Amino acid sequence: MNAARFQDIVSRYPKLRMAVIGDFCLDRYFEIHPAPREASIETGLPVHNIINVRCQPGGAGTILNNLAALGLGAISPVGFCGDDGEGFELQRALTARRGVIMDHFISTPERRTFTYTKPLLMHLGKAPEELSRLDIKNWTPTPPGVQKRIVESALAAMNNANATILLDQVDIPETGVVTQTLLSAIGKATGALILADSRRGLRDFPPVIFKMNRAEFSALTGASKDLSLDALKEAAQDLARKNSQHVFITLSAQGILGAAPNGEVAHVAALPVRGEIDIVGAGDAVSANLTASLAAGATLEEALTLANAAASVVIHQLGTTGTATVEQLKATCLDKTA
Repeated sequence: MNAARFQDIVSRYPKLRMAVIGDFCLDRYFEIHPAPREASIETGLPVHNIINVRCQPGGAGTILNNLAALGLGAISPVGFCGDDGEGFELQRALTARRGVIMDHFISTPERRTFTYTKPLLMHLGKAPEELSRLDIKNWTPTPPGVQKRIVESALAAMNNANATILLDQVDIPETGVVTQTLLSAIGKATGALILADSRRGLRDFPPVIFKMNRAEFSALTGASKDLSLDALKEAAQDLARKNSQHVFITLSAQGILGAAPNGEVAHVAALPVRGEIDIVGAGDAVSANLTASLAAGATLEEALTLANAAASVVIHQLGTTGTATVEQLKATCLDKTA
């Protein structure tokens, strides 16, 4: 991709409106001082002294963070949080992001705020050491009244958006935002650019743009996990034609593969690693950049190039779930000879 084409695509980002529907959570980082050695008087157990607390949107919020970093004109999160302290922090973190419109985000006493608490043991001159995570989740089905409000919010946000990203982040079906009720409503939307990703797989999703990793593709289609790249391209083409939608498969160190309904297929290899990495958030950066670039008129290969560059930027950000700005993408993905 040359500089002129890159600029042509990213110059459209400030005019884009995007809806992000899914499981928003609070990423809460506890930075722990490594030096003081204390024990609790009551229990005798070690005391961890926290010297800093950082909160940022996680889950679907990581996608939102990446869209905000790209400078999109308007981003509408659709999801819920609880009427609790974590919900307050999540809403404050969301509203702090550029371009975010909170009209379709719900706070409800019927749910707890999905939260990842990540203790980080800090080391001078070294990357933080992440300790065991503490999670807050919902273990019961999302109440019908909350589901109804989510569907209404989702359709309203999608109606005013150039594109939509749908992220299913929960482990137990029907306990989050993406329920069968919501999927049924989204399946009736026509002519919309919608990209979906789910950690539980996309088997029950309507035919929208599917983004998944190799293992998830294998589970969905029955294809072998050991397919050669050429065979994987053919399998992806078959699924794209069947759904009449793009298909994207992330291949870790091998990069990203994409197939279009018209039979076009492309593969962009991963960029070289430049030192220590942390892969957390790379997939969400890929989702954000694929969707934004396609909405801005990028070709299949251009979208893969931008998404691949974003993943490379993010994995080199340690101790946080990172994002990639337009300037960082420019420095990463442009042809050096352009």
